[in-house]
Amino acid sequence: MKVLVTGTAGFIGSHVAMRLLARGDEVVGLDNLNDYYDVTLKQARLDRFRDDPRYTHVHADLADRDAMEALFATHRPQRVVHLAAQAGVRYAAQNPHVYVSSNVTGFLHVLEGCRSLGVEHLVFASTSSVYGANRTMPFSEHDSAEHPLTLYAATKKANEQMAHSYAHLYGVPCTGLRFFTVYGPWGRPDMALFLFTKAILQGDPIPVFNHGRHRRSFTYVDDIVEGVIRCLDRPPTVDTDWNSADPDPSSSGVAPFRLFNIGNAQPVELLDYIRRLEQCLGREAVMDLLPLQPGDVPDTAADVSELQRAIDYAPQVSVEEGVDRFVRWYREYYRV
Repeated sequence: MKVLVTGTAGFIGSHVAMRLLARGDEVVGLDNLNDYYDVTLKQARLDRFRDDPRYTHVHADLADRDAMEALFATHRPQRVVHLAAQAGVRYAAQNPHVYVSSNVTGFLHVLEGCRSLGVEHLVFASTSSVYGANRTMPFSEHDSAEHPLTLYAATKKANEQMAHSYAHLYGVPCTGLRFFTVYGPWGRPDMALFLFTKAILQGDPIPVFNHGRHRRSFTYVDDIVEGVIRCLDRPPTVDTDWNSADPDPSSSGVAPFRLFNIGNAQPVELLDYIRRLEQCLGREAVMDLLPLQPGDVPDTAADVSELQRAIDYAPQVSVEEGVDRFVRWYREYYRV
C-alpha cells in the first residue's frame, strides 16, 4: 500500500520508512530538514533509502497549509504515519510558537488531509510526557492525563483530542502511540544517550539530573518501529463496551479511536543506563550530579498490556544490547 510517513529525515521516521519499504510498501516521505540539529545527520538518514524507486520525498513544512494540501492531493496515500514534530522538550521553553505551529497547526493539516481523502488509518506519535503530574505507576492509558507539565506534552495531548474529534466527525480511524524514551542508532544529537556518548569519548563531564536516581522505560527504536507497523495494519473501531458514565480515555464509544502506550515495561535507573554505556565505551563517565529539572518527572514506567493484547506487542531488545548497538553505530558513523 502507499503510506505517507512524516518526519522521514528524523530518528524514528527514518526507521519506519525503511521497514515499510523493506516489506514492499510504497512510501511518500515528508520532512522540512530544519536546522534544529545537524542537517547532515538528517540527510544521511534519508540517503539510506532515498534512491529506492518506491520512495518519494516531499520537502515541505507541516505548517504550510498549501504544501500539505498539495501533498495529499498529488500523492493520495492510503494510510498515514505521522511522526514529524518539533522535537526537544527544553526547546519549547524558548520557542513556544514554533511548537504550536508544527505540533498543533501542522497536525491539523495532517488531519485535514486524512479527512479529504478518507484515509484508511492515521497512526500518530504522542508521548509518555502527557502523563505529567500523574504519579500512578506504571502509567496506563486508562488513567487521567489532564495535567501535562511542559508545552511539548501539552501539544501532544492536544493532538490526541484533535484526532478523536476527527475520528468522530469524519470517521477517520486514528491511533495515538505514547512513546517512552526511545533510543538507538541514528538517534537525535540532543538525546541523553547521544550526548553522554559524545561527552565520555571527549573526556567531558555529563550532566546527570536527579542525581541519576530516576527511572525510565528506555525503549530500543526497532521495538518502537515494530509496534508502529503492527498498529498501522490494524485500524481501530468504535469500542462497543465504552461506558459514558465511566469514560475510558484510551478508546471511544463514538469514534474509531485508540491510544496505546508503547515502550519497555521494565524501567531502568539512569545510573545503570550510564554504567552500561561506560562498559560499551570502555571508559568511565565524569558525572555532574544535578537536581531534577523543572518539568521532568522522577520516573516513567509503561504499562503496555493493552498493546500486547491488541497486536501481540512485546519489546525484544534489552537495554544492554540496545546501548551496545548504539555505541557500535556511533563509532562507525563518527569514526571514533
